[in-house]
Amino acid sequence: MPHTKSLFKYLLLLVGFSAFAQYTEVINSNRPGVSRSAFSVGTNVVQFEAGPYSVNEDHTPLENEASGFGIDFAARYGLVWEQLELNIEGAYQNDTFTDLRVTPSSSADRANFRYLTIGAKYLVYDPYKKRGEEKPNLYSYHANKKFKWSHLIPAVAVYVGANYDSDNNSFIPYASPFTSPNYEGGFSPKVMIATQHNFNSGWVFVMNFSKDRIGTDFSDFQYIVTITKAINQQWVLFGETQGIQSDFYADNLFRFGGAYLWSRNFQLDTGLTFNTKDTPSVFSLNFGASYRLDFHKDPEVDNGTDVMDEYERKANRNKKKKKNKDGDDPDSPDNSGKRKKEIQDVDFDDED
Repeated sequence: MPHTKSLFKYLLLLVGFSAFAQYTEVINSNRPGVSRSAFSVGTNVVQFEAGPYSVNEDHTPLENEASGFGIDFAARYGLVWEQLELNIEGAYQNDTFTDLRVTPSSSADRANFRYLTIGAKYLVYDPYKKRGEEKPNLYSYHANKKFKWSHLIPAVAVYVGANYDSDNNSFIPYASPFTSPNYEGGFSPKVMIATQHNFNSGWVFVMNFSKDRIGTDFSDFQYIVTITKAINQQWVLFGETQGIQSDFYADNLFRFGGAYLWSRNFQLDTGLTFNTKDTPSVFSLNFGASYRLDFHKDPEVDNGTDVMDEYERKANRNKKKKKNKDGDDPDSPDNSGKRKKEIQDVDFDDED
């Protein structure tokens, strides 16, 4: 019983700490998928995410095709505040574009960044922190598990970044390299709003809404909706849809896959991407990995206080506050009957 009681105290304290921090004990990657989490990696955490992918596109009406490979990558760093993250991300692709309308067919090799972006993300609203400040009902299990409409409010983050494109990058207009319009390249802004719901039973729902290459002739609007489900402590499955709309290209992409947590700082993943149209048709298979260098230090622990000692300190402080408020000592013999009556009234039954 003493061991069980100590473990319960530790879990309560751990929940209290995690409610006020974005840092997690295990790696929290944006992979699998391409959506961006609303939360940062945590202060003093450096995280790398990368993965190769195949390219197979076939444009039936225009009679052209592209095949090759690429690699997408990201580096993320939590700086100063838990809510702030700096990152750089991109995708480099090498493929062969073939025009089948001429005999013999004409081919062109392409190698460039599909995108290269540096930016910053900041969590502007965290409903889970607010919930952590709510006092639990110590007398009813059902009251704590009861559904609340406020739980549908997501965490919200804003992102501001800058793209860099080289001159005449044939990937930008999403068109044939033989007929691509001239593109001067350079820097252009990108903005995004990311929302995230963390539901019970391991479900996570993420939405991204972004405006890319603002101010250029190739600006586009994108939305991404991702849902993930933790099967157990190691395995996660995901499904995702991505919509792209611009004057030169429009698409709806679908992705499915999963990830495996190899260790607390290392994750492997794989995914399949496809669409349902032929302008062009898209089919891609990717593998990836995420790794973090964890230099995070919790200020609650840095002062040399043991976790259980910290729990006892907070418990004693709350007890003193109650004593000053009520004018009596909860540990006095006169109040022992009151405490026994409160214990008897606690609802431990988890059935309706």
